[in-house]
Amino acid sequence: MKYAQRTLTSLAAAALLVAGSASAASWQDQLSSAATQLSQQNNTSNTGSTTAAQNGGLSLSSLSSLLNGGDKTVASNSMTNAAGIMQYCVEHNVVKNNVQSVKDQVLSKLGLSAPAAQEQKTDYQQGIAGLLNTGNGQQLNLQSLGNTQLGEKLKTKACNVVLKQGKNFIS
Repeated sequence: MKYAQRTLTSLAAAALLVAGSASAASWQDQLSSAATQLSQQNNTSNTGSTTAAQNGGLSLSSLSSLLNGGDKTVASNSMTNAAGIMQYCVEHNVVKNNVQSVKDQVLSKLGLSAPAAQEQKTDYQQGIAGLLNTGNGQQLNLQSLGNTQLGEKLKTKACNVVLKQGKNFIS
């Protein structure tokens, strides 16, 4: 009887270990699948962990580090670019805060209320196209992030950070 209980307990423990490793393997498979999907969307290989945009693409580790990093990792290097990013966020419904109002106030404070003045500012036009020029000299292409869960989280973070920058600028 005790032998049967020990055997049954051992089999249950083994089943739990197998289930745990299967769960870990499943998580790794999902992560690998996400990385593959991102690299296919961005037409880049996912071999390095550089955060430089190569043809608009970033590696999965780069995206994760941007999400886990502080606000400075996705903050714009200029208020003109930040205003363009806010316009991108409005046009693509990334955040539902008062982005339009803040963007308009930032443009007014910068003297860029007129469309003709906006067209002359390259970094504003880049922002409208979803190109976030970060403070560390890199460029994050929000458009190339696609609609993956990770991409949407990063877009939301970037829009929220840039909105916060704009609020600080006008206050």
